[in-house]
Amino acid sequence: MPDRHWRSCRKISLSFLVAIEMLVLPGLVIPISAQSPKHPLDSLTAPEFWIVYDALRAAGHMTKDARFPFIELREPPKAEVLAWKPGQPFRREALVVAQRGPKTFEGIVDIAARKEISWKEIQGAQSNLTDSEILGVTEAVKANPEWQAAMKRRGIEDYRTIMCAGVTAGYFGTPEEQGRRLQRVTCYDQHGVWESFGRPIEGIVVVWDAGEKKVLRVLDTGVAPVPQAPADFDRASVSPLRSVPTPITVAQPLGPSFRLDGQEVSWQKWSFDFRIDRRVGLVVSEVKYADGEKLRSILYEGSLSEMFVPYMDPDETWYSRSFFDAGEFADGFSTSLEPGADCPANSVYFDQIYANDQGIPGRMPRAACLFEQDSGDFAWRHSGFNGLVESRPARNLVLRTIGTFGNYDYAVDWVFEQDGSIKVRVGASGIDEVKAVVPRNAEEGNAKGADEYGRFVAENTIGVNHDHFFCFRLDFDVDGATNSFVRDRLTTKRLPSPSLRKSVWVATPEIVKTEQQAKSRMNMMEPEMWRVINPSVKGPLGYSPGYEIMSGDNAMSLLSPEDYPQLRAGFTDYQLWLTPYRDDERYAAGDYPNQSRGGDGLPAWTKANRNIENTDIVVWYTIGFHHVPHSEDWPIMPTVWHEFELRPCNFFSQNAALDVPPKR
Repeated sequence: MPDRHWRSCRKISLSFLVAIEMLVLPGLVIPISAQSPKHPLDSLTAPEFWIVYDALRAAGHMTKDARFPFIELREPPKAEVLAWKPGQPFRREALVVAQRGPKTFEGIVDIAARKEISWKEIQGAQSNLTDSEILGVTEAVKANPEWQAAMKRRGIEDYRTIMCAGVTAGYFGTPEEQGRRLQRVTCYDQHGVWESFGRPIEGIVVVWDAGEKKVLRVLDTGVAPVPQAPADFDRASVSPLRSVPTPITVAQPLGPSFRLDGQEVSWQKWSFDFRIDRRVGLVVSEVKYADGEKLRSILYEGSLSEMFVPYMDPDETWYSRSFFDAGEFADGFSTSLEPGADCPANSVYFDQIYANDQGIPGRMPRAACLFEQDSGDFAWRHSGFNGLVESRPARNLVLRTIGTFGNYDYAVDWVFEQDGSIKVRVGASGIDEVKAVVPRNAEEGNAKGADEYGRFVAENTIGVNHDHFFCFRLDFDVDGATNSFVRDRLTTKRLPSPSLRKSVWVATPEIVKTEQQAKSRMNMMEPEMWRVINPSVKGPLGYSPGYEIMSGDNAMSLLSPEDYPQLRAGFTDYQLWLTPYRDDERYAAGDYPNQSRGGDGLPAWTKANRNIENTDIVVWYTIGFHHVPHSEDWPIMPTVWHEFELRPCNFFSQNAALDVPPKR
């Protein structure tokens, strides 16, 4: 099977890959990870994954019980990457995370030397779950007498349509959790539906020891009917479909305006590299913008770092559901994109090569797409007193991937704009996680408090309240790696007589010196503007060039500070954190959030209160929203988008989109 995957990738010859650097065809699928790496931060290729596999086998780590939830590029030191020039050799290493029973191991494989160079147990850590762990519990659970008795109490004696899934159990300081790799198993009846999430068998949860592969106990909090409301959302389940609207044509007969060279993209005045990571999705690197004859650096690297989705039902079978989707699950990013639906007709697609939990390379077709977008907006305009109108149409470049984590699908877009701005967008769709209840609807259920922790989305079906938080890691290199962070406080200034105005507001800049000083929460009563600058460079007007982090809609966690889920997701305490760059600080909730005890990641690192002035700094920005489900979420949720923007601030001497041509 893996040989077949590799051969399918090799069907695109190297000569053809060179040709598409000059002409890229819409709809083309490019297996980027099948090419020889051209840049130190390129994805691992299939041959490189096989080298890792052979090195692990030679070192004796390919045991029968070993699983490999994470094998990815181990980035070279940043200094090496910045000093590297095209054509020069570069370091290639793989980071390997292995699970054997309840024990977690980390290894490093030197790909050029074809050997393992380090291997160690990570004490007290639990790696992310693999699909084989999540879905492999079904038969063992079905064989358990207590579970069978609970099913009988629900009138279920035929188990052939029952599917069970063992998800992460969180951490709550109980003796049962110590030294064990735990999962909580819930079951669904797939009878009559394509997607089982709408058919929960409520009130029963199995606590599963994944290390020992056995049931620890069965919780049964009471019987509720399995919902029978329509839950399918495919074309056959919706009748009639609305008429097809008149066509909107997206066509680029000469091909797109961007150029590809391996995993490097050039478009308009932008250039950047990217790869697709199984844990965090898209990673953009060495992001630069051409300002005249100079190619100026903006970001060394940007990516999602962690997600946090806590549910708000205290029931014994629900309270543990507080998921770290990036750090607790092994393969959410990416899923295969649907041409013409997930991405427009003028898109170019990229396959992803990855290693499964056996360490064997596989291929995810169309894992990311890249397309130009006529936004329908104007880059700038003005109508003068003389009646002359000057307006310029805006065009964007969008790099997109979509990850699926159980019931939810998350799209992540990196949008590059002609004026030097970058928008980062997250779109949430998929299926609400629902709870089966006895009352059919809100009219019956209010007196019983059935919808205290959610809302009815269908008969006998509650969509449970929850949050979504997404933390992004932004390693700024504004005109170089030595940067500072400026907080502009907007405050009211009272004006004395004889001024007829009583007040104005002023922006007072403050250069932030330490990690603790940098932590910030959004507050409409005390507004702030945040920017990263290069203090050693001066622009034509005397200001240091910078980039502003412009927030959009956002939310704060409402959990109590001492609540275990909140302790484990300490990065949500603030929307903004800053740290000095460190190679090993990549994940906002720590490397191993599965069953973590709290305080890892950003809260731990920033306790040192390190200097962040005039040094290489990383910005961590979290966006979030509270989700109270409603009937329009069912049976599938319309996509909800949230975004923030990185916008030039005194970086250019004038509007960088001034030279955008008028529409022809």
